[in-house]
Amino acid sequence: MRRFALGMMTSAALMAGLASQVQASSKDYSKSTKTDLVTKIMGNKSYQVYSSLKLEEVTKKVKTKTKEKKKYTVKKKEWKFGKKLTASADFRYAHVQSKSYKVKGGKRYYYIYVDGRPVGYVNEKAFALSKANVVSQVSLVNNPSDSVGFNAEDAINYVTDQHGSLVDNDSVEISCKSAKLNISDTGYVSSRKAGTAVLTFKYGKAKATSKLTVRGDAKEGISSAGVTPVKTDLPKIETWSARDRASSHKHWATKSARDRASSHKYWATNMSGNAKGADIETIFYHPAVLSAPGSSNLEAKVSSAVQGIDFYDNDLVTSNLDLGQADNWEARGHMVYYNMRKVKEYNWQLIPSKMLSFNTWLSYIKNIKVSPYMKLGHGQSVGSTKKYVYVLANWNRSNNWSNSQELIRVKKSTMEIDKIWTFKVWNGSAKYPRIFLNADVIDDNTLLALFHNASKHRYEYWKISRNGDSFKAKEVGATGSDLISNSAEVQGFVWNSAYDVYYIAFNDYLFKIGAGLDGKTDAGKLLNYYKFHTRPREFEGLSSYKAELYVNLNHPTETLKVNHITK
Repeated sequence: MRRFALGMMTSAALMAGLASQVQASSKDYSKSTKTDLVTKIMGNKSYQVYSSLKLEEVTKKVKTKTKEKKKYTVKKKEWKFGKKLTASADFRYAHVQSKSYKVKGGKRYYYIYVDGRPVGYVNEKAFALSKANVVSQVSLVNNPSDSVGFNAEDAINYVTDQHGSLVDNDSVEISCKSAKLNISDTGYVSSRKAGTAVLTFKYGKAKATSKLTVRGDAKEGISSAGVTPVKTDLPKIETWSARDRASSHKHWATKSARDRASSHKYWATNMSGNAKGADIETIFYHPAVLSAPGSSNLEAKVSSAVQGIDFYDNDLVTSNLDLGQADNWEARGHMVYYNMRKVKEYNWQLIPSKMLSFNTWLSYIKNIKVSPYMKLGHGQSVGSTKKYVYVLANWNRSNNWSNSQELIRVKKSTMEIDKIWTFKVWNGSAKYPRIFLNADVIDDNTLLALFHNASKHRYEYWKISRNGDSFKAKEVGATGSDLISNSAEVQGFVWNSAYDVYYIAFNDYLFKIGAGLDGKTDAGKLLNYYKFHTRPREFEGLSSYKAELYVNLNHPTETLKVNHITK
């Protein structure tokens, strides 16, 4: 990672950029100037978006400056805009990209792609130029056993250059001003001792600061896993390998619109052997992709690999993991918000194409928000409330289980991170940490989390409560079983408030467990399990809102409603 100093290479790049800017302002180009496909960040000012920008031959009458003042005609080429499409404000929270621009009257006009669809030209002043947007507050738990610390890059929403293009986080200069805390040359701040710091993020003229605090109580998060697990008499249950997957979404995208418009329905066999013990049926097809073709940079590509989902009323949020980060313990990607009040049949999957009319497409785009490139971890610990989305950004390939766990809060209104906390949960000491790969945020101060204690062959359920910036953890139930005998990874975990039960998903299995939070059910008791015949399509995330339960499937990505299971 490049850190602290921009260095000769970066400085040279900045000088080259300034030189090109001067050159651009001196004349009009006769053809489009191509660049690498880059992500553009929309600013707060609104400018007109045009369908085209072309050099056209025009005839003009010119008067001579002589006494006779004769008139004669000349032919010349001038830039002409095409049809007015819409205002750039409509794309404020969309994923905008560009790879070419034209210069008219000394001003750059970029041809933009919006959520994967080619659109038209807009003045570069529509972008956020030389802007740094970072999380204003970061609160870290005091963790003497954390060997890694907090990655300061996690606090970056975005940083742009002088043309509004997204800058790679590694190119941002990060410094730390503190009497007690230091930032390493790899950009990590230790949480082993208490203190405060001001982090400064800088690239060119873009600059922003973030306040970071390491809390004082080193005993915070120490608890006890003392709940007696409920014994479960289960037959040996195995599931298929997640590597055995269906055809890619590319194959799905080649099908006709008529084929794509049909829903899927899968039946499940339950614990008593009933072959129709429950079913799932399609309610929403996700867009096949939300980025332009050729999006090779990690930040530029919005993956269709949804790992987690959450419903709150009619708001649907998804965590779209960048598959290029699949082996990175700090895996990143984008979160996507959908206003489900505006869903019309299954047409949203056509968003990247031109199969939708522009006006229909635009009405959908106004109801989608794509977050900046951010840390997601495993991506299946997602929850939301009226105003916020939460992600417990842990990863299932972490090498040090005593490291702190990172909870990220995203504002629904902007889909930008506004607060980051870390917390720890230990069973007595750092020798017995609890790292949660699956959790359900049930309100702005509480999350319920799942821990698989493989050595003791049980699942533990933990309630983690936040008071201000501090966290307390309590084990609230345990199930005496591995549930799946061949160590398949959990693909989703959620609490259903209407029936006070947990659901745990593995590939094509769904387990129903008593939560006992209302005191009416045995906490950790297996109530039922269901085998859905979805192979080779696997579950990727669960969500519950009031009495309803939803599951996500990939290849293609679609959200399905679960029927007959909560009663």
